[in-house]
Amino acid sequence: VVIKRKADTTLRVTEPAQLMDFLISKMGGMARSSVKQLLGQRRVKVGNAVQTRHDFELKAGDVVTVSSGRGNTQLTHPKLKIVYEDDDLIVVNKQPGLLTVAATPGSSETTAYSILRAYVKRQNARAGIYVVHRLDRETSGLLVFARSEELQHYMRQYWRELVTERTYIALAEGVIEPREGKITTWLTEDKRNAVVYSSPVDDGGDIAITNYKTLRTSPDGQYSLVELHLETGRTNQIRVHLASKGCPVVGDRKYGHGNENSPIDRLCLHAKVLAFIHPATEKTVRFESPVPKEFNRVLV
Repeated sequence: VVIKRKADTTLRVTEPAQLMDFLISKMGGMARSSVKQLLGQRRVKVGNAVQTRHDFELKAGDVVTVSSGRGNTQLTHPKLKIVYEDDDLIVVNKQPGLLTVAATPGSSETTAYSILRAYVKRQNARAGIYVVHRLDRETSGLLVFARSEELQHYMRQYWRELVTERTYIALAEGVIEPREGKITTWLTEDKRNAVVYSSPVDDGGDIAITNYKTLRTSPDGQYSLVELHLETGRTNQIRVHLASKGCPVVGDRKYGHGNENSPIDRLCLHAKVLAFIHPATEKTVRFESPVPKEFNRVLV
């Protein structure tokens, strides 16, 4: 997916193609309506000339430039960065400390939702933004929002079928044994105290499956960098599963030791990779967010 927020996107043509087909293939499976909008807004150039015809014939060697941004509107926020945007979806990279959506109705707290809502309202006063899934306040990484309520309902209903890859990175306490494997337990959430309990046998809870692989450990064995692939997406699943192995996520106040002797003042969990079938184009789109540098510094 090629999206640049502060600079133009430059694409080189390697074989003859119509402009519409070329842009769809190069812009992350962008919908035809989105390409038409780009053309109508005179944001596409072939060489140095603005091109508005969708059937314009490109030849090998042409350079196509797509100007950045939607009009003069950009999102600049230290806690949230847009990594992909089209007429249907917005994918963002969230920093720790930011809720996905307010915990209580009417709250004035700044959230990923409130930031994006203000952003789309600047583009179009009638526009809306809708939460598809969530990350915990202290978890960083990739989040998807829908631009319509209909699409939100569809993606929530078929989320497990749409998602083809979902990878997290955690900095865990100690060394997990075995260093690679699968954790399967049954999880039950106590809504009174917002804590999830894990059982190794079916006790009527929801089955939760996490595949994990240890990538690195610190020389003293105090910390491990762990890659985790979710087969299910239960509340607090990774945090509970790592705690059940005796290796809670560093900085986890709920299931671990919190900031007691923690080298990093945050929950060390990051949503690194998210790939899913785009509901409008039916093509797979994949996004990756860099592992926070502080995770690796602890392992030196």
